[in-house]
Amino acid sequence: MKKPLIGMLATLLVAGATALGGAAPAQAAAPAQVTALTEAAAQAEGSAPAAKPAAVSFAGTVALSNCSGSLVRMPGSAATDPALVLSNGHCLESGMPGPGEVVLNQPSSRTFTLLNSTGGRLATLRATKVVYGAMTDTDVSIYQLNTTYASIKSKYGISPLTIADTHPNQGADIRVVSGYWKKIYSCSIDGFAYQLNEADWTFKDSVRYTSGCNVIGGTSGSPVVDASTGLLVAVNNTINESGESCTLDNPCEVDESGAVTVHQGIGYAQETYGIPACFAPGNRLDLTLAGCTLPRP
Repeated sequence: MKKPLIGMLATLLVAGATALGGAAPAQAAAPAQVTALTEAAAQAEGSAPAAKPAAVSFAGTVALSNCSGSLVRMPGSAATDPALVLSNGHCLESGMPGPGEVVLNQPSSRTFTLLNSTGGRLATLRATKVVYGAMTDTDVSIYQLNTTYASIKSKYGISPLTIADTHPNQGADIRVVSGYWKKIYSCSIDGFAYQLNEADWTFKDSVRYTSGCNVIGGTSGSPVVDASTGLLVAVNNTINESGESCTLDNPCEVDESGAVTVHQGIGYAQETYGIPACFAPGNRLDLTLAGCTLPRP
């Protein structure tokens, strides 16, 4: 597994310099030129619900120093709660967690570039801690910021993406929105990998893309948005680059019987519907909550 990107220039010189999400450069779908506000987010802020979700754009996404990410809320989050940022576990500034390792409530002052609907830079957001990070069963990192959703909305006009609390659907029309590259990939959910193995890491029930989302280095941590609902349903994390089986940058699928399948050039994401069950009111992580299935230390 390659290390995450260290600056855009290095990535341009060395293609695919990030772990999990590296591949040959590809053309992305053109970004929508409208602000994305989901009905759930609007309700959280006390405004009238939208008649239908707006077209998917860069609004609510962020760029990390080495990856992509997004400003997110749980379905029950309040406007006054501390804001959260979602990315990949392998994008943590402390390095990639080993199998079985879980990072909890670690201080962090990491910064994120908040983008507007067209991908323009709006502001720099700052974390206070890594709430959660892991690469076991999933590949996620969740940061808490030093500000609230209400403050971000008031200052910059940006609402968070809402994490869906139901399993994504096969065939769903999706967008993978990379704040790092300012590219939006369009494809569909082809299906789900019972188990995805990459080098020493194992991910469970992963989203498999159709060929349109040929993600590259730097797209790691991008939100995967259901275009019909505007809800975040997964977080982008890997692609099989060269057709190898179960090696670094070449994940393989393993089914219930142990049979191994390789899909060269196909990308994957980690489902996020289980995350909301692990958060109590106030955006407080509690891994002991009923229904919470995130790996524990």
